[in-house]
Amino acid sequence: MLKCSALGLGTAVAAPYIVPASARGADGAVAPSERLVMAGIGIGGQGRHDMINFMTHKDVQFVAVCDVDAQRLEVARKIVNEGYGNTDCAVYRDFREVLARNDIDAVLIATPDHWHALLAIAAAEAGKDVYCEKPISVTIAEGRAVADAVERYGIVYQSGTQRRCIPAFAYPVEVARSGRLGRIHTVHTCLGAGPSCGIEPPQPIPEGFDYDLWLGPAPAEPYTPRRCHGSFRWIFDYSGGKLTDIGAHFNDLAQWGIDTEMTGPVEYDGHATFPEEGLWDTPMYYSVVCRYASGIRLVMHDVEPRSVRFEGEHGWISVDDSGLVLADPPSLLEGASFKQEQYDVMYGHQRNFLDCVRTRARPIANAEVAHRSSTVCHAANLCLRLGRKLFWDPVQERFLNDDEANRMRSRAMRAPWHL
Repeated sequence: MLKCSALGLGTAVAAPYIVPASARGADGAVAPSERLVMAGIGIGGQGRHDMINFMTHKDVQFVAVCDVDAQRLEVARKIVNEGYGNTDCAVYRDFREVLARNDIDAVLIATPDHWHALLAIAAAEAGKDVYCEKPISVTIAEGRAVADAVERYGIVYQSGTQRRCIPAFAYPVEVARSGRLGRIHTVHTCLGAGPSCGIEPPQPIPEGFDYDLWLGPAPAEPYTPRRCHGSFRWIFDYSGGKLTDIGAHFNDLAQWGIDTEMTGPVEYDGHATFPEEGLWDTPMYYSVVCRYASGIRLVMHDVEPRSVRFEGEHGWISVDDSGLVLADPPSLLEGASFKQEQYDVMYGHQRNFLDCVRTRARPIANAEVAHRSSTVCHAANLCLRLGRKLFWDPVQERFLNDDEANRMRSRAMRAPWHL
């Protein structure tokens, strides 16, 4: 079965704010001098969750946290200090101070999406290995720049597409790749519908929140709470809606299952309904049909449950976001080595990253793989925004005969930020 190294199927994910004794040097934990030294950049909701789970690994030592929100920064500092039973955790507002530290081996990046590429490239230039939340970028050009920087500086990069290391999600991929479905003709990814909100009036910037640094390379805009923390993904300046949020997971599994991890579709066609007014502007309802050079179709839907389904001439197999695997014929489930609905969220994916940091091997969600799967999501969004069929050359990474679409592969950055 496809799996990550040291994947513990029965490993429990730590509850928020609770760090096991192993992080404090008890229960046979690795000596501090032998641990991989890490820092977290963007340590709010998902970043805090990632950090707590990293701290369950005995060979990890968090020494610093960085965030533009003072309140979130203080919460993260307390978690680290309580976890290790000391007061050693350093706090930073500016990521550049973290990357300047010579004692840090790797960084966790869990900022809003519009910061992912710049931070990953800066970390690579500083010689730090990177575990970065998905998607790898907010544009196709940024993703290529990250993948190239990872190769240039020889760092280890893992994208946070953790479903790759969850047995229930890896099993349908294994079946699809094994030939048991026969020739695969269609893959469906169900990503859910996007939200909308009304017009949001500007509000005072909260004390302790560096809003200008939060915006970073994005255009200057008035502050409103629904622009930031958690809601950023519904605004194109910072993310790509459902297509890059959930799509980064399930389109990634689709690419893996049909062995197109290093390429992508050659044609995109679809339609969408966008919010008519208000702050959020990513697609609400949509359908995108992508075609690969082999003739395989990838169809993205706005329905629930979130899932991926591989369809071939001999049957189909699917997994939804609860970890439930279904198949027809049922014999496709024979020999499965996981329990239905078993959902080990983080441990194996982080373990794969940590093992690769030590061995310098390529992790299961490396930068090139992450760039290619994110490109599928970005190209689908461009198709919907432009309202026309797009033709893509996955070798040259350019749209065919469409200057406007090609310009949209990248975007301007607010000074002084640039790739």
